[in-house]
Formats: sequence, structure tokens, C-alpha cells
Amino acid sequence: MEDKNSNWLYPLNVQNEFLFNSTARDFIVEEIPLYEFCGEGEHLVLKIRKKEMTTWEMLDTLASHLGIKKREIGYAGLKDKHAMTIQYISLLKKHKEKLESFTHDKIKILETAIHNNKIRTGHLKGNRFHIRLKKVFGVQKDKIESTLKWIANNGVPNYFGDQRFGNSNNNWRDGKAILEGTLKIRDRKKREFLINAYQSYLFNNWLSKRIELSLLLQKFSETEVEEILSLPKGSLQGTKKQTQFLKLLEGDLMMHYPYGRVFEVENLEVEAQRFVEKDISPTGLLSGSKSKRATNVAKIFEEKFDPTINAMGTRRYAWIFVDKVEGKYNQDKAHYELSFVLPKGCYATNVLDVLRGSK
Repeated sequence: MEDKNSNWLYPLNVQNEFLFNSTARDFIVEEIPLYEFCGEGEHLVLKIRKKEMTTWEMLDTLASHLGIKKREIGYAGLKDKHAMTIQYISLLKKHKEKLESFTHDKIKILETAIHNNKIRTGHLKGNRFHIRLKKVFGVQKDKIESTLKWIANNGVPNYFGDQRFGNSNNNWRDGKAILEGTLKIRDRKKREFLINAYQSYLFNNWLSKRIELSLLLQKFSETEVEEILSLPKGSLQGTKKQTQFLKLLEGDLMMHYPYGRVFEVENLEVEAQRFVEKDISPTGLLSGSKSKRATNVAKIFEEKFDPTINAMGTRRYAWIFVDKVEGKYNQDKAHYELSFVLPKGCYATNVLDVLRGSK
């Protein structure tokens, strides 16, 4: 199995050069809550702005000040350390008075609200990203804007970001070792985190193979690609004429977008059009138990990245759509500022990789 490191180009065939620093000045992430806070109940919701610290570090700091356990604080998602992030957390309303004396140079409470339940993991619609690109000169600005139009119309692959795999980019190896019995980790949450990293690694490599297939179909006939990839004769029939970048295969499992049930492709032409219309999107496997598997030719690609894993499995969107894409160029500073919205669990790095034209 190979790491996800191959270069690939989108139909624009454009590579853009720019500088991006993942810092609080150039990278802002803001949660979009799943629901409005009702204004009554036993829970206090805090809109928190933090910088240069992880969500866990922020929760530790607040819990220490309040004299409570970290698990008593609810949160919807984990946010980047190397960014300015705005997220919502909850705690019991009885701690409100102690919060009045809280000060921290990296944490600021922006707003408070009252609600009737604790915020749980996943309680968000998505995230809004604000990113500043530097050293954008002349024609690069036009290339970026052209690529942004493509992204707004077509979407991006839903890779797990590098932050999923730790500073050394090899958390997945420890997860694999745990499953093989060569590494013992007593801490349950850490063990689950490492196994999830391995599942994510397998997903990324599967997605790279599917992108490789789509690229081959741009250059070669269906019959030629079948020969190149040693696929059954006729298994790619009807794929090349699909207009979207990521081609659907017989046996693919789709989900309604941006959420909904999993179902198998029944008619390639019909489902491909629904994919173009952003009504549905193909899914990839996070290997484990109780997860539906692809069939037919889609299974040939999936089963290579589906070892036996004693963990919960699920399906994840392979392709996501980018909403509210906006850009503004500052010619004097050679900066390009862009903003966009992604569904929860999706990484802004995927948009940046497409902007660069490679992954």
C-alpha cells in the first residue's frame, strides 16, 4: 500500500503558486451551529475565540479555572491549533459567576447564551473558513479566481487532512500496530484515536486510487483503462461520458447530500446527473464492522483498503461541495483573501490543494 503522495491535476490543468501560513493571522475557522440556542434551560453556551492552542488545551484551561472536570464541558468539534478559531462550548449555567473572572491571552469569550441541552460532538452544520494567501502576483490572481469558480461548481475531494495523522504523519502506523496486536495502548480514547487514524489513512489511499481512475479516463478509452488497471472487460462501460470529474462506478454506495441514507448506484447515468446537481455524492469506506460495502467494480477498488478492523465502520463522503465561495484581491500587498463554507468534518486543506492544482 502506498502513501497518498501522487500529483494530480484537475481538468483546468493549472498549477497556482502562492504562500499560505497556517497562523492565527492568516487562517480563521468559525463554527456554524446546528441549531439556534433557545434562551432557556440549565446550560450556558459560550462562543469562544481561541488562538495557538488546541480545543483540548482550551477545555483544560477553562475546566481548571472553574474547578470542574473537562468532560463536563460540551463541544461540537475539535479545531486547529495553528489558527484563529471560533467555536461553541457548553457547561452548566451554575458556573456563570466564576466565568466573570476568567481572563486568558489566547482565549476570549465573545458571547453567551442559554440552552436546554449540552452541546455534543457533531452538533454543527459546518465551518466557515477565512484564509489569506500571500505572494499572489499578476496572472496568479486570475488563475486562482478561475480555479475558485471550478471549485464552486464542482467541489473537492474529501481527504482527511494531515493534522489527522500527527506531527510525524504516522499515527496510522500505531493504529495498525494496535490492530495487529504488536502495540498495547491502555488509554481507550487514545487507542480509538490511533485506530481512527489508520481508518482515515486507508480511506485517503482509496480515494487517491479513484482519482487516479478518473484521470486515466480523461486520457484513455474505457477499454484501455480496463487493461491498464487489470479490470474486468466492460466493467467501466458508461463511465467516460460522465461529465463530473470523479467518475461513478457500478456498485458505488451513494448518500444524499449533505446528509441522508446510503444507497447503491442503480443507474449510472441517472445517479451521475444527480451527483452533478449536488443532490447526492459517492462515499468511501471507513473500514470496520457494521458498515455497508461496495459491490461490482467499485468493490475491486474498495477491498484493497478494507482489512479486518475490530472497530466501528462507517461511510464517508468521497466528494464534497464548497459553499459561499468568495475572494478578494489586495494588489498592493499581493494578498488574496478567500472564504468558504464546508460541511462538518471536512478540511480546508482540500480546497487549498485544488487551488494549487496538485495533491
